[in-house]
Amino acid sequence: MLRDITLGQYYQADSVIHRLDPRVKLVTTICFIISLFLVDNWAGYLIAGLFLLMIIRFSKVPFKFMVRGMKSILFLLIFAAVFNLFLTPGEVVVSFWKLKITREGIRFAAFMAVRLIFLIMGSSVMTLTTTPNNLTDGLEKLLGPLKVLKVPVHEIAMMMSIALRFIPILLEETDKIMKAQIARGADFESGNLIRKAKSLVPLLVPLFISAFRRANDLAMAMEARCYRGGEQRTKMKPLIYHKADVLAYGTVACYLVICITFGKILL
Repeated sequence: MLRDITLGQYYQADSVIHRLDPRVKLVTTICFIISLFLVDNWAGYLIAGLFLLMIIRFSKVPFKFMVRGMKSILFLLIFAAVFNLFLTPGEVVVSFWKLKITREGIRFAAFMAVRLIFLIMGSSVMTLTTTPNNLTDGLEKLLGPLKVLKVPVHEIAMMMSIALRFIPILLEETDKIMKAQIARGADFESGNLIRKAKSLVPLLVPLFISAFRRANDLAMAMEARCYRGGEQRTKMKPLIYHKADVLAYGTVACYLVICITFGKILL
């Protein structure tokens, strides 16, 4: 299950999406997420799904790899769907005991499930096709105007980049610790909820110790390299827009217009 989490990982490939400017991919991801909350019918979600499939196709990331990442949010997906299914008022379709399933609940539950799937897959495409360093540079460039307001843009981008980079590292560390504890006789599967929670103590303690140790090593490495933030720092590879990036912006703008037109206006 831990190896199925794709968020924060980078998939090496030579594709059009990999070569795009990281600012383009950040803006595209934000626009795609916004569009998911603007559409209100199946036509809008169909257009969003086709757009996402096109991006995955051009990224050359295997679709099975993307679907595998959905296993990590299966519980959240089921919980959100069930929550909307039984607690949405409206026209009752099925009723048993004190629980009622409404027509509106079925619609909202389906929309919520599709929205979560698209949101996770869309965000995963960005991290799978962008290295943490490029992601940091792109985020810092996009937030550049906030420097006028004395916002520590470089530090914010650096923290987000480090957090994303630590996700696969901590997952790998968790997998190693879990296998070591199972070899020593630990049982993480059987028992009730309270017993399962107690069984996680031998896993969480060494994981937190490892995380703090890695954070301390990273801080010492940055200190040894005289890191003092983003002031007066230059880039070895400055970000420059190319024709493909401008074309990508135009494609995203067309997608937003079509998606909002069919998913919000034409109800």
